Amino acid sequence: MKKVIVIGAGFSGLAAATGLADKGYDVTILEKNSMAGGRARVFEAEGFTFDMGPSWYWMPDIFDNYFAKFNKKTSDYYDLVRLDPSYAVILEGNETIALPAGVDKLEALFEEMESGSGAKFREFLRQAEYKYEVGINKFVWKPSRSISEFVSVKLLYDVVRLDVFQSFAKHIRKFFTDDKILKLMEFPILFLGATPENTPAMYSLMNYAEMQLGTWYPMGGMHKIVQGMVALAEEKGVKILYNQEVEKVVINNGIAKQVITNQGTFDADAVVASADYHHVEDKILGQNYRNYDEEYWDKRVMAPSSLLFYLGVNKRIPKLLHHNLFFDEDFSLHAHEIYTEPKWPSKPLFYASAPSVTDSSVAPEGCENIFLLIPVAPDLEDTDEMREKYYDILMERLEKYCGTSIRDAVVYKRSYAHHDFKQDYHAFKGNAYGLANTLMQTALLKPTLKNKKIQNFYYTGQLTVPGPGVPPSLISGLLVANELDKEMR
Repeated sequence: MKKVIVIGAGFSGLAAATGLADKGYDVTILEKNSMAGGRARVFEAEGFTFDMGPSWYWMPDIFDNYFAKFNKKTSDYYDLVRLDPSYAVILEGNETIALPAGVDKLEALFEEMESGSGAKFREFLRQAEYKYEVGINKFVWKPSRSISEFVSVKLLYDVVRLDVFQSFAKHIRKFFTDDKILKLMEFPILFLGATPENTPAMYSLMNYAEMQLGTWYPMGGMHKIVQGMVALAEEKGVKILYNQEVEKVVINNGIAKQVITNQGTFDADAVVASADYHHVEDKILGQNYRNYDEEYWDKRVMAPSSLLFYLGVNKRIPKLLHHNLFFDEDFSLHAHEIYTEPKWPSKPLFYASAPSVTDSSVAPEGCENIFLLIPVAPDLEDTDEMREKYYDILMERLEKYCGTSIRDAVVYKRSYAHHDFKQDYHAFKGNAYGLANTLMQTALLKPTLKNKKIQNFYYTGQLTVPGPGVPPSLISGLLVANELDKEMR
């Protein structure tokens, strides 16, 4: 039985390992940290359970399809609930728009905000559905190793209809003029790591995912997905070893032979790197075996990093929904300070999640579990003083919106930013989400999933195809499992 070593037990690493084990390989995952999940790890403190990273459960069909590939169901591992309202958007003056679950309710809301927009919303969603069906079920499953994958009359027709050469900002303004609606529709682009002006209109598929397929939550927290994936991987025979910092890959005649960690040496017939792509090339493989030099990486447009706060509060907080987006400041200014003139934002937008509104298990009785996130430029100087400055800025606005004091009720507080992303995940420039989904960083223009100088070495995860986010990471892992298997047989 051929041995495959997978570096990293994040979503893509677990997916690759499970896919390979299902095909008959002897698979071992070497994980740097003390638990699986990568950015989706979890920790407990003072009776609170905090998901450390992803908090939005979108594209439920991709999770369903993942487990179905192994004759399982998501319900075998966790219970999903659909959030209604899906989330709240807080605008200037603390005006709040709660987005209801269901297209009929959304159409009525849009019509109320801008006359005639209800019908336009239906047409927008119809086009977005096509982009979702083609983009998610066809394009993202292409390994993007050769232009020949995309050369067919049907695919060229699909490319035109996907609007890959038109910006999301221009596309959305064909349907709506109301500023509030535009903000609601452009918000998912934040998750793609670029401005609406620099993101292809194809990504209206995210609006379809959000508004048609819904916003969900796995009871117990997002880490329940990881626990389910780990249970499935181990059922397939995958061995997961923790606290294994990979230091070197031994290569003979262009073939990876061994993986060396801080604890031991592991023989391999093939290696899959689910760790940070740049770190693997720079620190583990070294100059002779890199696909890309430093100049290449420095020219990449990175998605934002994040400043996060995990708060345990000893009382319930009024007005908060499970998901709350504070767009009460200038979106364009914040985007400028991420992408054009990178610096700490002068008037940050932020996201507040209160999973305890939905799930009583994540906080002691009568308490609130709060997760705060500011999207910020990668590679900024990250100090304790800077974190505290933004904590006060956020809490001032949160307390004003909720109409109650919060800071004096905080019984647990932890911050997380660039330094932590680098320390825990070796994240390039302290990024949180990977590469921005710009046109020039799509498909064949992303870092390739196969090492060009090592026959049996592959990459998976948010810095290669298909891109950032939890569902794309699942797909990335399965893609690599298929590609490796084809070349190993």
